[in-house]
Amino acid sequence: MTHRNADDKDLDTPSRTGVFVAQTETEREDAFSIRRTVFVEEQDVAEELEWDEHDEPDADATHLVAYDDGTVVGAARVRAYDEETAKIERVVVAADRRESGWGRRIMITAEQEAEEMGFSKVILNAQIRVQPFYESLGYEAFGDEFMDAEIPHISMRKRL
Repeated sequence: MTHRNADDKDLDTPSRTGVFVAQTETEREDAFSIRRTVFVEEQDVAEELEWDEHDEPDADATHLVAYDDGTVVGAARVRAYDEETAKIERVVVAADRRESGWGRRIMITAEQEAEEMGFSKVILNAQIRVQPFYESLGYEAFGDEFMDAEIPHISMRKRL
């Protein structure tokens, strides 16, 4: 089995440090677990708002999970938005790992996945408080600020 992370394109052996496409049920559960910890428990997002049809086992979405020495530290989801655009969603980093490069690693891997899927652009809805992080990665805001799960957001886009 080959895993992908932002530092090494393809690894011959599965590493437990890096950002990986969730290929097993355990990896999917790990991605969902960190999402629950950060969004539902830490940010008080209602449980029914966190989970949607793109989390179903047969959904056409790619889930990413980040591990640091076997500990789950982050996750994201990539899916088609339109013919040329992928949407990156549910980007999350554990509280004790923020400001240590994990968000950047997750986003690099998500963008690589989108590119490999054939997309030339990506969009996302960023919480306003992390808009500068996405801008540092080359994203630009568009549209008006809006509320999602009672948290202020802004739509952002980037050409790959």
